[in-house]
Amino acid sequence: MLKEYKTIERIAGPLIFVKKTEPIGYADLVRIQLPSGEIKNGQVLDTSRDTVVVQVFEGTSGIDRETKVKFLGENIKLSVSKDMLGRILSGAGKPIDNGPDIIPEKRVEIIGAAINPYSRSSPSEFFQTGISTIDAMNTLVRGQKLPIFSGSGLPHNEIALQIARQSKVVGEGAKFAIVFAGMGITNEEAQHFMRDFEETGALERAVVFLNLADDPAVERLITPRMALTAAEYLAYEHDMHVLVILTDLTNYCESLREIGAAREEVPGRRGYPGYMYTDLASIYERAGMIKGRKGSITQFPILTMIGDDITHPIPDLTGYITEGQIVLSRELHRKGIFPPVDVLPSLSRLMNSGIGPKKTREDHKQVSDQMYAFYAEGRDLRGLVAIVGEEALSDRDKRLLRFAQEFEEAFVQQGSREDRSIQQTLEIGWKLLSKFPKRELTRISNDFKEKHWKGQE
Repeated sequence: MLKEYKTIERIAGPLIFVKKTEPIGYADLVRIQLPSGEIKNGQVLDTSRDTVVVQVFEGTSGIDRETKVKFLGENIKLSVSKDMLGRILSGAGKPIDNGPDIIPEKRVEIIGAAINPYSRSSPSEFFQTGISTIDAMNTLVRGQKLPIFSGSGLPHNEIALQIARQSKVVGEGAKFAIVFAGMGITNEEAQHFMRDFEETGALERAVVFLNLADDPAVERLITPRMALTAAEYLAYEHDMHVLVILTDLTNYCESLREIGAAREEVPGRRGYPGYMYTDLASIYERAGMIKGRKGSITQFPILTMIGDDITHPIPDLTGYITEGQIVLSRELHRKGIFPPVDVLPSLSRLMNSGIGPKKTREDHKQVSDQMYAFYAEGRDLRGLVAIVGEEALSDRDKRLLRFAQEFEEAFVQQGSREDRSIQQTLEIGWKLLSKFPKRELTRISNDFKEKHWKGQE
């Protein structure tokens, strides 16, 4: 028999402090009954010798000393079923698409666990997004976690939707699903996401979790864990390859900071809690592949860099945990280029494992390296031209300057509904490289030049 308590000592923001009379487990669920009869839900955030700290999901308004608190003795669980595909759920896992409740095949704790390193399988299979700058220059590999570093006002949500629409596992008979989690998004963004998923048919293979900006901050902390629990179920129980898109991790971290302040914790860098690295790792490290299992979980976390500062704690800590980053450029966005991916600071640390013969194409690595080198030189020359003028440049420098412009307009620039295969992407690359004499393509072997180069001597 579960006991009820009327021992609330104080309230701070979304937290209540309850005097403790029996052992209480960390992350246990709590039911809170107000004198009016209204029921609220909470979770144990901290427990000491005398006091239990409970975070209340629906906010603490109306709670007083007559409020009854009941500790349920179990953690938050998500009802999972294959019927989740095609459904839109709240950040707490409740249907919000006017559909019926999901009949669960099982109920699973959302805390989960990072994959044991010994059980991990090394990612080595190409994952096609249909976006040239990612597929060719910063290749995503199945089981990888590759974040997108964006800035306020940049079209990261459009890119997220494009990836959700176009992503595919290259291979025969591979079952594919998407789990999309929006955290702290506006109602307008939520409507846009739902409309896009429904109109394009992407919803049929997706599970969508939406936590709105006016939803409680504490719900935002469980939304990514709900999404990853659904992904783990589809991947490891139904052998599916699952792509998890999380947007926006910055809103998640702001909620962490808000809860930390309410608990009167000693703040770390810029007011964020000192355990934020560990907390983010508990989300990111749930991506990967397990030996002996057919399914996989690949992550695309999206975060907005406050003040476009890549050294801000959120992108900084994320960079330590994940395997690279895709960086969006405000300069490219101002030029009207979509998607505004800046390939120079972007990186995929697992790229070499997922490209090459039988995966993408044998010339992939060399084409990528050559375009990267030429584009870097061309970008540097823009600064020089501003000082000395284009007339002072050599013929090769002029070609590089032109290449940087054409690379942005033909290779980076891509329609939001344009789905390019890796073969189409590499052919665009060769078309740009063929404007250079063969001798200047120093990063490409003679065999590949003979086979693919289409320029004039």
